[in-house]
Amino acid sequence: MQILRTILTIIFVIDCIALTVVVLMQEGKSQGLGAIAGAAESYWGKNKGRTMEGGLVKATTIMAVLFFVLSIVLNLNF
Repeated sequence: MQILRTILTIIFVIDCIALTVVVLMQEGKSQGLGAIAGAAESYWGKNKGRTMEGGLVKATTIMAVLFFVLSIVLNLNF
């Protein structure tokens, strides 16, 4: 069990570093009131999942879920 705990700890540390990097690579969301009116209907608003920013958002979500799951698993006493 100690080997599994060590492997999970290494994955946890890598996930923490990668999550920090991905969050810092994202653009700011402070676009003001202009974001409410017209930005949602633009081409980039409709295809946001295909852009680099959309990929960073998806990667952040996946790594954040992995972070929380590993935090809970590593906190258990097994």
